[in-house]
Amino acid sequence: MAFGFSHVLPRTHCAGSAKRLYHDYVRFATPSGIGRLPLSSPKVIGVASSRGPRRSQEDFYAFSTLSLNPEELQLHVKKKLGIDWDYRKVGDAFSRQVVFVGIYDGHGGSAVSQSLRQELHGYFESVNKSDIPEMYQWIKELGGYFKRFTGGVLAPWIHGTEGTPEMDLEARATLAFFEVDRHLSMDSDAKKSGATASAAILHSLDSPATPFFASERIALTVAHVGDTLVLLCSTDGGKPYAMTDIHHADHRNEAIRLRRMRGHALMTDSFGDVRWMGALANTRGLGDLNYKQYGVTPEPEVRTKLLNGTEWAYMILVSDGVSDVVSNDEIVDLARDAPTPKHAADKILDYAEEMGSDDNATALVVPLAGWDKIQGPDRTKELRKYRREQAVGTERHHRM
Repeated sequence: MAFGFSHVLPRTHCAGSAKRLYHDYVRFATPSGIGRLPLSSPKVIGVASSRGPRRSQEDFYAFSTLSLNPEELQLHVKKKLGIDWDYRKVGDAFSRQVVFVGIYDGHGGSAVSQSLRQELHGYFESVNKSDIPEMYQWIKELGGYFKRFTGGVLAPWIHGTEGTPEMDLEARATLAFFEVDRHLSMDSDAKKSGATASAAILHSLDSPATPFFASERIALTVAHVGDTLVLLCSTDGGKPYAMTDIHHADHRNEAIRLRRMRGHALMTDSFGDVRWMGALANTRGLGDLNYKQYGVTPEPEVRTKLLNGTEWAYMILVSDGVSDVVSNDEIVDLARDAPTPKHAADKILDYAEEMGSDDNATALVVPLAGWDKIQGPDRTKELRKYRREQAVGTERHHRM
């Protein structure tokens, strides 16, 4: 994959006393110094998004490079992957660098998903363990379900932080998601609207440092609430690997978590879809402040996976406007043989619309070291052909 280089001066953002160092390019080592690539290049991260037949756009996304504590990153990969990564070997310019990619699907309005687009990556970078005791008190004040909340992964810091260990990325993600909700609690629109979210953190473990699309080893961490989807595509046969589950009330893990709230309504609407409290499809999400006391939590499910060399071709993030009408296998196959990540994202979105998506729809394609190295046949090619033939003459087909 060939890339042009862009040298962009870093931006420093300030919100209150929190210093934010995130920027819109990724650094990597070159024989002559440090190279920089803009993340917005269609060859670096591919994006396709459509309002569809809806009156407004409630899908949003964001990507940036964050600056995190290298000791925290070191702790995380040791704890989750058993890897001894020495940040001192990559130098100061790269030891703090991770790439953040987020996708956000709003409901009941766009206030929350727009806020996530603007703020979540900044919170992810700026939160500190010293924020946790005050945050814990705010969480307890939500009442209801959270009266019995004991801190979850934040438990080591809820009563004070002196002498405590550094956070890992799971704790950082959880604190950042709660921080978003605390910020949104001052917004009247966020009481009756919300959003699902998936945030992927790509941390190269190579020395010298390489960009994520060429890294021989990447620690991928995904923090997720709701029904957005993060998929990996393997180069061995192009098989999909899901990094996220759906957080609906009738799914097993959520049903177990919400068991003590069963006195509240779990209803099925006229389309056969289950709704928590008769209103919400998702029982984990940001915003929806009126429903927090009934068990709707911003606590993300966090997973970390080591990606080795060319075993993985790309990562794809989609909203449910895509995943409701396109299978995981079809999503990863649609990105095959695309000349750029942008072309791959466009193919996924176009197919979702052909299949009758009636929602906002968004797809992001993030290339990995195995880009264009998938072995084996396109397993869903004939299925997609058949589905396209069946779609001819439908109402959606006539609107295209």
